[in-house]
Amino acid sequence: MEKHLHIISFDVPYPVDHGGYFDLFYKLVALHQQGIRIHLHCFEHKRAQQSELEQYCAEVQYYPRQCGHKGFSHKLPYIVASRTNATLEDRLLKDSYPILLEGVHCTYLLQDERFNNRKMIIRLHNVEYKYYKQLFRNSNSLFHKMYYLNESRLLKQYEGSIANKGLILAVNDLDTNTYRKEFGAQQVATLPVFLPFTEISAPEGVGCFCLYHGNLSVNENEEAAIWLMKKVFNDLRIPLVIAGKSPSPRLQRIARKTKNACVVADPSEQEMQDMIGKAQINILPSFNVTGVKLKLLNALFNGRHCLVNEATVQSTGLESACHIGTNATAFKSQIVQLYRQPFAEEEIRLRKTLLLSTFDNKRNAQRLIQWIF
Repeated sequence: MEKHLHIISFDVPYPVDHGGYFDLFYKLVALHQQGIRIHLHCFEHKRAQQSELEQYCAEVQYYPRQCGHKGFSHKLPYIVASRTNATLEDRLLKDSYPILLEGVHCTYLLQDERFNNRKMIIRLHNVEYKYYKQLFRNSNSLFHKMYYLNESRLLKQYEGSIANKGLILAVNDLDTNTYRKEFGAQQVATLPVFLPFTEISAPEGVGCFCLYHGNLSVNENEEAAIWLMKKVFNDLRIPLVIAGKSPSPRLQRIARKTKNACVVADPSEQEMQDMIGKAQINILPSFNVTGVKLKLLNALFNGRHCLVNEATVQSTGLESACHIGTNATAFKSQIVQLYRQPFAEEEIRLRKTLLLSTFDNKRNAQRLIQWIF
């Protein structure tokens, strides 16, 4: 008997051009390979419709996101209120298939009593109120600070209200425990993210530069890159490459003033993977402790030494595969030490032990199917 599943995605999950889309897209692939008939519903804003998705889904539907003033609500967080659509609701009511809600963003249906008896699964990408609180702390814009703080306030109330309205599947144990202890969630479990990587491809030997990579249009990532240039590489004679999507004029201006630093803007996926493999050290500090850092997993599967701070690896179980610095001075010291140190077979074996059993798409898809059906 065929198994059908509605999936509501907060954005169009292809192309997979930065970390936030890994779990969305490769989950589709893994579920399709297990024979699930996927009915995919995508909210779209700036990303185009994609025929590639039709390879893995029985149908793909698109809905405009209600951006700007149309998406604002005094009671609902903007990320939720801007993703409501009557046509979507009508389509879902035509059958009784279970519904997988990708992110808190897509959970508006939980407010609709017509869906009270429907099997609902909430894929938690972050504890969103904590994520927005950290965006508030890290922003330099007064307008953005006001928005992030208000969104965090609304999200804390909202996340508490939905914590027992479906099965919640978090990406790490930290978020699972937050929902269980803080919001009293009864049905909550950890399901690792889905990835394109099936083996450790990290090359042995010595690379030729340090790399920071990420979506540079995200404020947190820009601030991390600027911190590296101003506080860590300001007096090091070691090359730093900063690579990623949509770097701002400010970031590029600071890079031009920093000796041995350069920015690679909007590299292709292949170019990015090539840089990750050629770098001697993938340097990935973070100012945010929620969710899972997909760029760290990419670097651990495909790169040599990984240097991070505590926020990057907190409660991930990946601490032993990384070098950890607590401040700029510690980062400098580790970089000098690691820059000439060959990446060895024993470190590859450690990563195989840590990563391959946890991030197994086939096994995790089978677990997800058992939970749903």
